[in-house]
Amino acid sequence: MTTADARRPLTAADRAALLTRSAGGDREAFAALYDDVAALAFGVAVRIVRDRDLAADVTQEAMVEIWRTASRYRPESGPVTAWVALVTRRRAVDRVRAEQSYRDRTEKVGPQAFDRPFDEVSETVVGRDQARAVRTCLGTLTDLQRDAVERAFYGGLTYREVAEESGAALPTVKSRIRDGLLRLRSCLGLERAGGAR
Repeated sequence: MTTADARRPLTAADRAALLTRSAGGDREAFAALYDDVAALAFGVAVRIVRDRDLAADVTQEAMVEIWRTASRYRPESGPVTAWVALVTRRRAVDRVRAEQSYRDRTEKVGPQAFDRPFDEVSETVVGRDQARAVRTCLGTLTDLQRDAVERAFYGGLTYREVAEESGAALPTVKSRIRDGLLRLRSCLGLERAGGAR
């Protein structure tokens, strides 16, 4: 597309061409496509998750998926905008289900956590072992993920404060922390423990 083309609204054919170029690794084509469809994806996400910050996360996840899976798009199955909306909707529904599952687990486990008798020695030993495991698993994160997680959880900073201190965009910081926590959960075996009921 020329500079003059960039000023006019994109057509369905333009979007399909940009997505095809994106599938070949053309970052500029994907940036142009992103600029055109991100608002649509955000609108779909907001309608489903009903939270603008969460919708921004979902939009970013959907756009990353679109970048990674651009080669799977088939023009005969519909316009690019419909595919973007579908990918975003799936991501948003997954996020709503995950949030609901987390709330359900918290409600079940929360009251039980306060009913256990306290054994100071065993709690100290378990706490030490857990701290060692967390330190080991922190070592599996990327430097950017580890920095964001440590600032948020050990430094007590909000996502916005982490973004300001690190000079990164807020959605980027949220993704780093979320991806870091998912990797920590996997490393610590919490996924298996949660699914063993």
